[in-house]
Amino acid sequence: MTAAEFSLERLPPAARDKLETFARRLLERNASLNLTGARDAAAVEAHVRDSLAIAGLVRGPLVDVGSGGGFPAIPLAIATGARVTMIESLAKKAAFLREIVRDLELDAEVLAVRAEDAGRDQTLRGRFASATARAVGAVPVVLELTLPLLAVGGTALLQRGAFDDAERRATADALLVLGGELAAELVDPAGDDRRVLVVRKIAATNQRFPRRAGIPAKRPLCADA
Repeated sequence: MTAAEFSLERLPPAARDKLETFARRLLERNASLNLTGARDAAAVEAHVRDSLAIAGLVRGPLVDVGSGGGFPAIPLAIATGARVTMIESLAKKAAFLREIVRDLELDAEVLAVRAEDAGRDQTLRGRFASATARAVGAVPVVLELTLPLLAVGGTALLQRGAFDDAERRATADALLVLGGELAAELVDPAGDDRRVLVVRKIAATNQRFPRRAGIPAKRPLCADA
């Protein structure tokens, strides 16, 4: 599932230095801002490695929905050099991300808006080649928030854990509604149920989606299918 050329050890020294700076700043600010559940250097490194696992699949420009403390967006911006747009609705987290982008001189921007509003913004809609989202919700919820932002031919890279039959059926039906298809399901050979769903956008998403703020999470598409 991983892209060996983007492993932490294989990155250029300058990229590793930036990742170390990001990790240090994240831990320094985490106590006051609650940026991530990772509370020590080892946990942050695990998140960095997890982020880099999809770097070989990324094409720019990339949009990351629900960026939180910066995973996977910041490591991906550092490792790939792709233009990254981070969408984070919480102002304190967005402010931290802007500091990191400025101080590390990344080709990135941070938008402090709800993902639903971003997906309806015609300056963002259909603009991106890749999309990522972590800890946002069930797969149909994530698809409703990411696919409207992708250009036709673009891919959403969804890092997931368990993917049961009910969620799989709902995902298949949501993809029909939103104009996507499941192009690949990459399972971690180490086990533990981790996988990456590679979703390709094959048709324009209907203007009805995403629905207004809060509705995708409250009423996931096709959840009763």
